[in-house]
Amino acid sequence: MMMQHTLERLNSLRLHGMAAALEQQMTSMHANDLSFEERISFIVDNEFTSRESKKITRLLQSAKLKENAMLEDVIYKNRSGLDKQYVASLSLCAWIKNHHNLIITGATGNGKTWLACAFAQQACRNLLSASYNWTPTLLKELEVAHLDGSFRKRMNQLAKMELVIIDDFGIKPIPASAAHDLLEIIDARVNKKSLIITSQYPIENWHSLIGDDTIADAILDRVVHNSHRIKLVGESLRKRKKPLEI
Repeated sequence: MMMQHTLERLNSLRLHGMAAALEQQMTSMHANDLSFEERISFIVDNEFTSRESKKITRLLQSAKLKENAMLEDVIYKNRSGLDKQYVASLSLCAWIKNHHNLIITGATGNGKTWLACAFAQQACRNLLSASYNWTPTLLKELEVAHLDGSFRKRMNQLAKMELVIIDDFGIKPIPASAAHDLLEIIDARVNKKSLIITSQYPIENWHSLIGDDTIADAILDRVVHNSHRIKLVGESLRKRKKPLEI
């Protein structure tokens, strides 16, 4: 009866991981072989792991990633432009913690979005928040937000994220008004948070994609500084129907 009361108290306190571990010990034949310290340690560790798992799930749901991609699924065979050791070093997420950016370029269908989402998923698994944004949709959302009064709220949401993906940068011309919004997003993250920008255009062509030369200079200065770069080359993965072979 006393143990059942303890389980109820743990669950009422939302210590579900501890309750589950205690129940497991109650039914385990080997629990009595453990010392008191070992049993307590197991119960606390189970609560910690449970909470961490739930947080990762929440972060992934919030990120709204376009692709359910993971770096361990990358196949490097016959892929130039992608170095296994370089990807492994980026997978540690130190570049995010140090507020650096990642720029992924390559032709349409080369796996830029997939790879960006894989890095974002890795960030979430390291308990870092992320947000996926397709550039045309993001800029349209901000245009509407100016009209309905939600612009500042949306900008604050983006500013809080440790990692923001801006996918398919330059897929459509960026007018001066939208460029101002894009600059504000980027400027708020300099030396504070990180970006992943994907584009089918090489960096040296980005200036011509932005409708205002002054803003273009400011955006490039802020993005390229402290950036890691991956240039994917090769035929379209969509044609080969092998989305994981990057």
